[in-house]
Amino acid sequence: MSSGIPLFTGSHVREAVSPERALEAARDAFVAYARGEWTMPPKVYVPAYPAGDFRAMPALGAGHALLKWVTSFPGNPAVGLPTVTGLVLLSDASNGMPKAVLDAAAVTALRTGAAAVLAAETLGRADAGAGAVIGAGVNGEAVARTFVARGRRVLLWDVDRARAGEVARRVGAVPAQSLEEALEADLLVTVTPGREIVIREGALRPGQHASLMGADGPGKAEIAVGELARVRVFCDDWEQASHNGDLVHAVEAGAVVREDVTELGAVLSGDAEGRRGNEEVTVFDSTGLAIQDLAIALAAIERAGELELPAITL
Repeated sequence: MSSGIPLFTGSHVREAVSPERALEAARDAFVAYARGEWTMPPKVYVPAYPAGDFRAMPALGAGHALLKWVTSFPGNPAVGLPTVTGLVLLSDASNGMPKAVLDAAAVTALRTGAAAVLAAETLGRADAGAGAVIGAGVNGEAVARTFVARGRRVLLWDVDRARAGEVARRVGAVPAQSLEEALEADLLVTVTPGREIVIREGALRPGQHASLMGADGPGKAEIAVGELARVRVFCDDWEQASHNGDLVHAVEAGAVVREDVTELGAVLSGDAEGRRGNEEVTVFDSTGLAIQDLAIALAAIERAGELELPAITL
């Protein structure tokens, strides 16, 4: 590695951090945040609607500070551009000096896959069978890849059937024959743009779990309010999810209140109860946390010395 600030391109991030390492790092980050060892100021949205938005996401923990500057422009793929792009800046919290720059899209994909599967494994039934991923974009592929890495059979569905087939072949998943087939899986993950409801009222059956990963901004939703009101709800962070996730619609309708929702970190740290029985239906609402990005960045720099990284000189 040359002198200067190491730059992790997307391929370097993926080489440094396996899906299983990402899941392990995400678990540790949730616990550290729940215990107050890591801190995370609120995510800041800079709207550029209707095209998309910019997001600034800071975090502090394990002797490091992080800022992720990332975008979400859902229409980009139609013109050959990625939906998510940006940079992750990692600094030494003892002196403020920059430690690394990382590709935000790769970091986001890894932590999305990790959080979705971590929630599914934590909140799903112990005897749960197949997983299913609805949405075969970059982040949906990361979720499917993480499920496969954990040894689970995975169904993959996307409105673009050709894309679903291509991604399924690449990661070792099975293309679902229909959306209805995917919705029947024991462990369900939705990773859509959030412009349409995927899980309608009454759709989830007893014992099923769903991780909602796509509705991470104003106006987005993947589940009907009535469905959230009848299931056991978990989230990554109440303050963030109740303002920018699927939860916001249920909160505004008065269908869900703070006491109805449990944060995943509290379950992982042993401070809150998870699934209460095989018949309970559980839902995890994820809006994406900067602490997860910090966990992936720290996992990446653990292996910096093993990689041929370009460097930035300020």
